[in-house]
Amino acid sequence: MSQQTSGLATEKEARDVAEAARESEWSGPSFVRELFLGRFRLDLIHPHPEEDPAEVERAKPFFDRLEAFLRRIDSDMIDRTGEIPEEYVQELRDMGAFGIKIPKEYGGLGLSYSSYVKAMAMVTSKDGSLTALLSAHQSIGLPQPLKLFGSEEQKAKFFPRLAKGAISAFALTEVDAGSDPANMHSHAEPSADGSHFILNGEKLWCTNGTRADLFVVMARTPDVVVNGKSRKQITAFIVEASWPGVEVVHRCRFMGLKAIENGVIRFTNVKIPSENVLWGTGKGLKIALITLNTGRLTLPASAAGGSKALLLASRTWAQERVQWGAPIGKHEAVAKKVGMMAANTFAMEAISGLTVAMAERGNYDIRLEAAIAKMYNTEHGWHIVDDALQIRGGRGYETADSLRARGERPIPIERAMRDARINLIFEGSSEIMRLFIAREAVDHHFKTAFALVDKESSTSDKVAAFGRVMKFYPAWYPKRWIGRGQVPGAFGDFGELAGHMRYAERHTRKLGRAIFHAMVRFGPKLERRQLVLFRAVDIGAELFAMTAACVRATWLAKSGNRHAVALADLFCRAARERVDRLFDEFYGKYDAALYRVAQEVMKGEYAWLETGIISPLEPTGEPRLDWPRSAIPDAAD
Repeated sequence: MSQQTSGLATEKEARDVAEAARESEWSGPSFVRELFLGRFRLDLIHPHPEEDPAEVERAKPFFDRLEAFLRRIDSDMIDRTGEIPEEYVQELRDMGAFGIKIPKEYGGLGLSYSSYVKAMAMVTSKDGSLTALLSAHQSIGLPQPLKLFGSEEQKAKFFPRLAKGAISAFALTEVDAGSDPANMHSHAEPSADGSHFILNGEKLWCTNGTRADLFVVMARTPDVVVNGKSRKQITAFIVEASWPGVEVVHRCRFMGLKAIENGVIRFTNVKIPSENVLWGTGKGLKIALITLNTGRLTLPASAAGGSKALLLASRTWAQERVQWGAPIGKHEAVAKKVGMMAANTFAMEAISGLTVAMAERGNYDIRLEAAIAKMYNTEHGWHIVDDALQIRGGRGYETADSLRARGERPIPIERAMRDARINLIFEGSSEIMRLFIAREAVDHHFKTAFALVDKESSTSDKVAAFGRVMKFYPAWYPKRWIGRGQVPGAFGDFGELAGHMRYAERHTRKLGRAIFHAMVRFGPKLERRQLVLFRAVDIGAELFAMTAACVRATWLAKSGNRHAVALADLFCRAARERVDRLFDEFYGKYDAALYRVAQEVMKGEYAWLETGIISPLEPTGEPRLDWPRSAIPDAAD
């Protein structure tokens, strides 16, 4: 396998490619975008959308079959062997699990996105490897971009195959190109007559790639000149795994998701008909970004589903396990963990459900809601699995197979922890999500005022920016100081949760002011003050989570579920403490010292701290030749 590390894009090139692919305009309203501008647009998410009874009825036969299947399968065997048996995959095909969202006219189940993410939550509660198989196929694999951007001819050709269970994969990442697509080396050259492209390149960590029938491949096509400057182009292609030149080079093995079908895929002089271009040349990165806006919604729902299973296991054990004369759940140290697990799980489901409902309505721009949902739920899901393992103690750390062998209930907490850790990394790591959210959070301010302080701006640009500044800020800024959150009794329809809503409204305005003050303080340098921006993002995420939890609890309370109000109240109390702390630390008293030390560490100036160890960078020896092939964890299949 090649290790491409030369010819990397400059910082400016990387920014130009990313900015060119950004959705610079907003296609609809966004609660979170308004929140970062200090505007609490509760009307965009309240009252909570009602479930469609007809959709629930349509989905029931599939859910019944899926649930029965999940109860029967041996997930410990899947984890132990690192393989999903073909009979399991075929049964999923037969029930339509690979075509949940594909329209009925093409042979799919034709269910809603809400039903789809509920199915993924259920699957995750039993087996993360199965979730990876199904969601990589439907969230970012061919069905999603085909539905959004495919031509009628492409839909007619590929949807029926996908609905029947032809597995698809999304091929974007390379050795040097992950979240930074400017470093992409895979390239597709058009033929002279325009009838086809010739694809060459290698893709890394391609989920489902080792089992796929179809790929969505991102590759560079010839640069174009825009405003006198050369601009890199990335195009999306539909590629058949059976075509000459498509090769599975290596199946990757990981800490968790042991049966994930993930690998290195090589394309050598692969001939792709021009009709297999998705949307158009040069639009590949936009396809990837737009697809991920909705594709990311699977992970928040999966994290909530997994957390529900962990909550059930934890609270059952907290009742059963007796120490010091009482069930461990009676001791405050454990009770706190169980209580916060329940409150956070409720908030995670509220965030996921609300964001999916907004996406289904179709007139919202949910790029920020989806990014926060992914970031927030995967991080809180990680805390929940950590607490679950702590509550179970040694039994949490012990494998399910070992527990079973000595006669105890084989609860797979250890496997859940290994499987959950990747959620903070794939489909956009937590750090990348914060960068993305921060860029969008300051977007309006940058569009309004950036040219005024940018050294490269022309005089006419500065004059235009000054006009925008004078038109927007004199009206906007004073309103960030006064609002409903200061009115006693406001948000009375939220009952016991009204105080939390008033807090959210007040601190939404405070966040808007804080971001503006940071713009004034740092000017163009703000985009490099990532820790400041990240605190702003985290405040916004907490305020969104609080609001979503209160909206959902109020909705559920109407049907008599008062427990939801108690969970939302507990969650909001904890979230308010986090928000207050983030505001107190907004400018980071130690950020400069931390950055300075980090740079010195990376230069090796603190290498004396690393003495007395065996370096993990040294080779650990070759596998024994007399070992069975299956014993070599990273052996290619």
